[in-house]
Amino acid sequence: MKMENVQVAVYQKAKKGNYHCGDSYFYSETENEFICALADGLGSGEFAKESSQIVVDIIKDNVNVSVEQLIKKSNEKLIGKRGVVLGILKINYQSNRYSFSSIGNIGVMTITADGNKKRNIPNVGYLAGYHRPFKIVTEKIEPNMNFIMFSDGVLDSDLSQKYFLNKEVNEITKTFEQVNSEPRNDDTTLIAIRYVG
Repeated sequence: MKMENVQVAVYQKAKKGNYHCGDSYFYSETENEFICALADGLGSGEFAKESSQIVVDIIKDNVNVSVEQLIKKSNEKLIGKRGVVLGILKINYQSNRYSFSSIGNIGVMTITADGNKKRNIPNVGYLAGYHRPFKIVTEKIEPNMNFIMFSDGVLDSDLSQKYFLNKEVNEITKTFEQVNSEPRNDDTTLIAIRYVG
């Protein structure tokens, strides 16, 4: 998908021994904003994939509503299903701000043009149809800023590597794939996003 203000690259792999990856993701750009969502169904395999895909489909159908409303709508659809952990990022081009929320072990790391990395602490828990308090972070965006969204297959030791400072998102995901050729014990999704403005 050709996008004007952002560049995106994705690496995804199912956990060792599984055909289905329990992670689902979606990203899209409109004239005014960019949205990216990453959902990880609890456990692994087909039922985990079903729950994460339900959430991603809700977000696809409601891209114009706030991060808070997206989380609430997703939560409502998960009654009676396996739960998910979820991260949503929105970049608003008119306000020059970004908003995100992550619930459970979906991580978000920001990297400024001068290489300053900041990892954000997710809200605890998961979505499964019950009311869950969550916070949303909103901050000013800087030109040439990178965002890394990742599921629990990406380890803390991975995130400390220097290749995450690369300006090219495709190089980040390619290097991650080369360095991590061994099968992992969790479904793994790494989304590298660069805001070029």
